[in-house]
Amino acid sequence: MQVVPPKIAELVTALRRLPGVGPRSAQRLALALLAGQGELARQLAQALLQALEHVHLCQSCRMYTEDVLCRLCASTERDEGVVCVVETPADVIALENTASYRGIYFVLYGHLSPLDKIGPSDIGLDLFSRRLQEGRIREVILATNATVEGEATAHFIAHLCQQQAVPSTRIAHGVPMGGELEYLDGHTLIQAIQGRRAYD
Repeated sequence: MQVVPPKIAELVTALRRLPGVGPRSAQRLALALLAGQGELARQLAQALLQALEHVHLCQSCRMYTEDVLCRLCASTERDEGVVCVVETPADVIALENTASYRGIYFVLYGHLSPLDKIGPSDIGLDLFSRRLQEGRIREVILATNATVEGEATAHFIAHLCQQQAVPSTRIAHGVPMGGELEYLDGHTLIQAIQGRRAYD
C-alpha cells in the first residue's frame, strides 16, 4: 500500500533528477518543502521562476547573467586577452573563489562526446572559434576536467588556438595539497609526474 500521495511521489521523482540527490534526500526535500503550509515551496517556486525569466547567458563568456554581459566580462579590471575555458559555471565560481585569476572565461556547458552526439557547436565552440578569429585573445587556459572527454575537448580547443596562432596552456593536474602519494590513484600520479615543473 502506497503511503505517499501520487503528487508527492512526482515531486520526489523530479527532485531526484538534481545532481547529487538520491531517493532518501529527494524524499526529505519534498517533505520539507511541503511542511508549514508549503511557504518554503512557494518561495522556492517564485525564485526559480524569476531566475528562469531574468537569467540568460552572457554574450561573451556564456556565464549566467541578468545583463548583456556578465559582471566579469563587463569589468574594466579583468584582462580580456586571457580566456580560461571551463566546462560549467560551477568551475567559474570555484576559480573565482581562489582570487588568483584576473582574466575572463568561456563556459562550455559540457564537453565533446561523440558517443553522446555532442559536437563542437553543441558546447559553443563555434562561438569560441569566432572570438579567436577576432584577434583580441592573447592566451587560452584550458581548464576542462581531467577526464577522457575533458582531455579530448582540451585537445580540440588547443588545435583551434593553434590555427589562429594563439598560445594555449593546460592547467596542472596531480597531487592535491595535503595529499599523500600512497592514497592517490595511478592516473593522478601519472598526471603529477608528467606535469612536473622546476622547483622554485
